[in-house]
Amino acid sequence: MRPRVTVREVRLYERDVRLRLPFRFGVVTLTHSPQAFVRVRVALGDGREAWGTAAEMLAAKWFDKDLSLTNEDNFIQLRTALRICADHYLADRTPRTPFGLFAAHYADQLAAGRAKQLNPLTASYGPALLDRAVLDAVCRAHGVSFFEAMTANLAGMTPAHLAPDLAGFDMDAFLRGLRPLAALHARHTVGLVDPITAGDQAARVNDGLPETLEDVVTEYGPTYFKLKVAGDVHGDLARLTAVAAVLDRGHAPYHVTLDGNEQYETVEAIAALWSAMERTPALRRLVDSTLFIEQPITRAHALEADVSALSARRPVIVDESDGELDAFVVARGRGYRGVSSKSCKGFYKSLINAARCAKWNAEAGAPRVFMSAEDLTTQAGVAVQQDLALVALLGLEHVERNGHHYVNGMAALPEAEQQAFLKAHPDLYARTAGAVRLRILDGRLAIGSLACAGFGAAVEPDWTTMRAMA
Repeated sequence: MRPRVTVREVRLYERDVRLRLPFRFGVVTLTHSPQAFVRVRVALGDGREAWGTAAEMLAAKWFDKDLSLTNEDNFIQLRTALRICADHYLADRTPRTPFGLFAAHYADQLAAGRAKQLNPLTASYGPALLDRAVLDAVCRAHGVSFFEAMTANLAGMTPAHLAPDLAGFDMDAFLRGLRPLAALHARHTVGLVDPITAGDQAARVNDGLPETLEDVVTEYGPTYFKLKVAGDVHGDLARLTAVAAVLDRGHAPYHVTLDGNEQYETVEAIAALWSAMERTPALRRLVDSTLFIEQPITRAHALEADVSALSARRPVIVDESDGELDAFVVARGRGYRGVSSKSCKGFYKSLINAARCAKWNAEAGAPRVFMSAEDLTTQAGVAVQQDLALVALLGLEHVERNGHHYVNGMAALPEAEQQAFLKAHPDLYARTAGAVRLRILDGRLAIGSLACAGFGAAVEPDWTTMRAMA
């Protein structure tokens, strides 16, 4: 019998996060941002109650790239999405499975978001956090890990009414067959203003952490890289050539992905970049090492054009266009080969899309479509651990990780909180340069300790050091 819950209390908090290095992606250069924290108290059918937790950055200019909106406008949009979801869940007195709670309010969440001028991606931010907190509470109450809960379908996933294309699909068998990974490759992000070599820096931060791409390669030893492109063929070509000059120094194989962040207007424009890359001798090894191209076309047109020809040369996936639950179905019909998993889009969406990949590939008799694992500057602690747990469950061997590079680990957090996470998750964290931060050895993250009671985190943050969400 799958547990049924009612949500009794939702508390929303924030912390300010300041970046040690500016991070430019798409149309924004991020230097600071709030991080949202959610606490949810649920009542179970047997009369017990439990608390659950989730965390995620309030990121500007990713969910909604409207240039007429300020960064603060974007933060307000995301806070609004959280409050809409909290109101829906609190008003629902019908005991439901964790997934049943999401499913019952999915359409209403998007409709209420539209009424507040929130696009589907923004509106989905609310349940993305609250659903994690609800499941965290259920896992803690039952003394099971996220991996155990999902492989046993403790969440009660029956998605066919939300995803009609999965009608007849055996979700229980799919979840039961998942084999969570114990380690992941960290795919290092190279932002649009990141220094590639020491000669690119006007001044160093000098905080003891890697600053240039050269530094990162030496310190962490990654073999997977995510390279941002800016929508200008000439400029992107020059920057990719500079990146390749560093990556090509090593003899071991490396792998890269290209992230357009919607910066190209048409499929012809991004195809022109790829053709130019193929013609550039200095990029030969980088081209051969490219796994896929992520959301290169602006959202307004991304699902209008057919990208099949480009996807045949190198797979193209959707990220920002993955707003509604059927977006991947539409994208596949336009020639896209994959879709990203991001905790900020909702972990149920990731699992539904993973089920689609399994179904479609089985029907094709070959691995035609796939999922990738991407980051939204997830911070050390609850946020990064929940995302890593999801990626591990999905069996995705490499995941974009950028929060540890652009933010100085847990340096801004109370010492007791740092020590608590280090003690509970000693494989994932280490104390270096005066603070607790992610431990990356030979480009990999060890995540065995995430198999703890709860959704990937054995301890909670220090709630007394946060402010109530405005």
